[in-house]
Amino acid sequence: MKTATLRRVAVILLFLLSVAVIAGGVWRYGYVQALGQLAQRGRVDLALATDRLTGQLQRYQQLAVLTADHPVVRSVLAGAGVGQAEAHLLEAADKTAALDLVLVDHKGQVVVSANGVMAGDVSTEVHVRRARQGAMGEAHGVLDTGKRIYSFAAPVFSPSGKVQGALVVVADIDRIEEEWRGARPSIFFTNAGGEVFITNRSELLYWRRQQDGQLIPPDGASTTFGVRLVGGYELWLTNWSAYVPARGLHLAQDLPAISMMAEALIDVDPARRLAGLQAAAVAAVFLAFGALSFLATERRRALAQANVILESRVEERTAELSQTNETLRREVAERVAAEVALKKAQDDLVQAGKLSALGQMSAGISHELNQPLMAIRQYAENGNAFMARGKPERAEENLSRIADMAARMARIIKNLRAFARNESEPVSKVDLVQVVNTAVELTEARLKADFVRLDWDPALAGSPLWVRAGDVRLTQVLVNLINNAADAMMDQEERLVQIVINPANPLSVTVRDIGPGIKEPDKVFEPFYSTKTVGSSEGMGLGLSISYGLVQSFGGKIRGSNAATGAMFTVELEPWTEEAIA
Repeated sequence: MKTATLRRVAVILLFLLSVAVIAGGVWRYGYVQALGQLAQRGRVDLALATDRLTGQLQRYQQLAVLTADHPVVRSVLAGAGVGQAEAHLLEAADKTAALDLVLVDHKGQVVVSANGVMAGDVSTEVHVRRARQGAMGEAHGVLDTGKRIYSFAAPVFSPSGKVQGALVVVADIDRIEEEWRGARPSIFFTNAGGEVFITNRSELLYWRRQQDGQLIPPDGASTTFGVRLVGGYELWLTNWSAYVPARGLHLAQDLPAISMMAEALIDVDPARRLAGLQAAAVAAVFLAFGALSFLATERRRALAQANVILESRVEERTAELSQTNETLRREVAERVAAEVALKKAQDDLVQAGKLSALGQMSAGISHELNQPLMAIRQYAENGNAFMARGKPERAEENLSRIADMAARMARIIKNLRAFARNESEPVSKVDLVQVVNTAVELTEARLKADFVRLDWDPALAGSPLWVRAGDVRLTQVLVNLINNAADAMMDQEERLVQIVINPANPLSVTVRDIGPGIKEPDKVFEPFYSTKTVGSSEGMGLGLSISYGLVQSFGGKIRGSNAATGAMFTVELEPWTEEAIA
């Protein structure tokens, strides 16, 4: 047992060591890849910074060339007064944000200075000496005031082509740096002497490069510095400033145009975090796989041990399990029988509801047809008597009444047959007043039997009112609304159903009762929602849900709400117009 435990511990340690090695390799690979991406983006940032610096300096270079060729400048060197030239140079300095514009004669003496930065003899200045030789000169340095400048000297030629002097434009480096100071990444420009002359990190200004490549402060204080090569990329390890990365990717670009070296330090911590996440993800996958494998192995071992124990108990449990199985079979049979009985009870309940509705309809139609039949029989007997007495005109009158009764019976049967038909025709042109009349005829018997007064006057609505609907479907909706209104008032003595057509826009028909109203108007159109007794034969709560679907099928709307007394259901319909047909 102890040997097996030691073996498992050794396997676990070996697996963890393998995962650590794999994760380290993934971290190294991901780190190098991320450094490559950082280097690519850093070179782009460094190129943009150098282009921005050189572009800003070139403006002053072009200013020197253009101003050197100005007639006012030439006239001063030819012996004219300096007042006009001084005003011109000052205006140019103000417009271009140059620190100073200086005019130097052929001996190197300052003739005119816009802001007085340079004065006296400047013949020893390298860029002035080069301009006096007929070439473009440039130089950078620090004034006595501590201000860093970059100067461009352009030669001023006489009409004969000789050099009369030089026009010097002095640019303020501080003003140039203001536009990109503090931006990322850390960028600095070193001159030929290895001194940081321009940078977006002011704390690195005037630092000097040593032979080993390290930068030290102007006071010579020692700082932490180290160089490490990772995947061919040079990393600097420093503690120079909170705004200079402690671990940075070093990039450099030579700028011969301004005799400087552009350098950048890019923070590699994001690359390390990305590599760490990749290594952690790989390690997590391997650890999860190892843990699952270990759990599976341990489970198989535990199952094997349990199997040995279970096998010893199989015989003594067989009889008990057999008895339990028999009990379960009996319970299953009882549940199957109960489900069959429940299904039959549900079917019987639905069938009872159908028979109740059919009985109610049959009673109403039987009552409506019995009255005309009895009247027809009475009028026929009266007609025979009148004919026997020689009064044919009275007999003809009775025959006309018989015809009217027969027409009434035919209309009732027609409405019943149309109502029972399963309409599948598309929407068409339907007279809303006629549909309401049909629904009233179909429910008239029921309303009379339950002593429900009906307030409906077709003459007030005007006829016809053509709408887009289905004749039978709209009749079914109105019959359902009238019957629901009557059902709602069965527990009260006064019963009134009011039907009103509103021909305005939107065109609508409203069925209103004086019952108790709707308890939950928001749920009234939900399937199986009903205020009637659950399980009663009066309905299953599907009438309004079906009506809602029927009204929507031909583009209408139906809504239910509570009025001052009772409930009110409004069906909005689209009027039938030629535009609707199109």
